[in-house]
Amino acid sequence: MRMLEPSGFPLKRLLLTPGIAWRAVLPLLFLTVTAHVLPALADPVKVWPTGAYSFSDELGGFRITSASGIGTKEDPLVIKEELDTATPVTLTIRATKPIEPFGKAGEVANGVMYMRIDVLNNSALPWVEFQFELQEILDQPSVFGDGLSFDQRNKTPDNIWSSNFADFDRQFEPYDRLLFKSGKVDPLKTATFDFLITDYTPRWTFYIVQDPRIPTG
Repeated sequence: MRMLEPSGFPLKRLLLTPGIAWRAVLPLLFLTVTAHVLPALADPVKVWPTGAYSFSDELGGFRITSASGIGTKEDPLVIKEELDTATPVTLTIRATKPIEPFGKAGEVANGVMYMRIDVLNNSALPWVEFQFELQEILDQPSVFGDGLSFDQRNKTPDNIWSSNFADFDRQFEPYDRLLFKSGKVDPLKTATFDFLITDYTPRWTFYIVQDPRIPTG
């Protein structure tokens, strides 16, 4: 006996074959994967090459906005940054050209780096001190044997200066730290820091921890 079907709705069209079912599911899977991947791709880490080095904000907490120079006294490495926090952040530095101690700046990573860092205080809090710390191994203090320091052999440095701080202290062993003090950086203001980094046994990668200090009282 023939079964009656509603006009225009044959029952066999309501049953999905495996191929048809996958064609229905795949667009949903694509949308799901895309939703998870796109946020990760929306804000890629930017690496800024200049001279014989590259500079990266990949460890988070701040943004590099430009990099220039080759690292000589006449043409220092100039890194411009924005800090959104009053907690320590870490700048990652890598050699991008061959390592040759005391070679020609800009053509090789020679272990002598005149630095200028311009930092915009975007943290909404005033900074009353600012400290830099060198590390050859992330999260481990730099020691004398690694050759990395803020020009440790020079007992009377004349290349350490800041636009906002009148004084500085250097601390060596077991750390290599440079603390700027006797000043202030208000929110939305920029401070400039000049110093010399020397590395007599240059490595491919090292780090500068930057620690803005806020009033404690």
